[in-house]
Amino acid sequence: MAEDPVLLVEKSDGIATVTLNRPTAMNALSRELRQAIAETFEALEADPEVRAVILTGAGKAFCAGLDLKELGSGASTVNGTVTDKDPVTSIGHFSGPVIGAINGVAITGGFELALACDVLICSANARFADTHARVGILPGWGLSQKLSRAIGIYRAKELSLTGNFLSAEQAAEWGLINRVVAPEDLLPACRKLAEDMLSVVPDCLPAYKKLIDEGFAQSFGEAIRTERRFSSERNGKVEAGAIEARREAIRQRGQQQKN
Repeated sequence: MAEDPVLLVEKSDGIATVTLNRPTAMNALSRELRQAIAETFEALEADPEVRAVILTGAGKAFCAGLDLKELGSGASTVNGTVTDKDPVTSIGHFSGPVIGAINGVAITGGFELALACDVLICSANARFADTHARVGILPGWGLSQKLSRAIGIYRAKELSLTGNFLSAEQAAEWGLINRVVAPEDLLPACRKLAEDMLSVVPDCLPAYKKLIDEGFAQSFGEAIRTERRFSSERNGKVEAGAIEARREAIRQRGQQQKN
């Protein structure tokens, strides 16, 4: 009997839903799953029909981090997880928005996987923890730098130096995530958000994401110069007629939106 694939991909209307599929292992990142994530996101980036991705986990967990059982057996090494094709780097190479549908615990490497997403929507069951220091290792996929930039250095140190869990509600209060929804509403809410993103001018979506990401990694002054460079390159190509044609649609959307 064939084993279930460690990663599931469903595509519909420009959106790919990618599901980590090791529920009995809390979707722990085995070498096979890490490779599958990297290869899948490379394939999605090469697919012109896919413009947004929703990333979630099967079962009760989003991702419990690296597969410690595999690491403890010597089947793979911690240093071997940090490569040019690790899952976090590969997610970062996807040019469209990646929405994290955090359905349960996101621990250590799973926390890093969540932080690789552009937007985080959480089930009320979601919890986050950075247990690197409790395992005796240091992060290599960006958590030590991303977390402090997301919630402030003092809160980041509290989480990383204790390994304590952070609830979905507290994560929302600290600004780590976008919002918390009921478990049954998680995927519908993420899909609605993806549909909203896909409703903007198509080629503006990846360009704006790239502008935000590049600027975020720079000093403020350098980021302003980056914005002006991006703006000059793109806006000079936009015709007045195109702006006028879109103005009424924007006005109507504003009237219809309730929040």
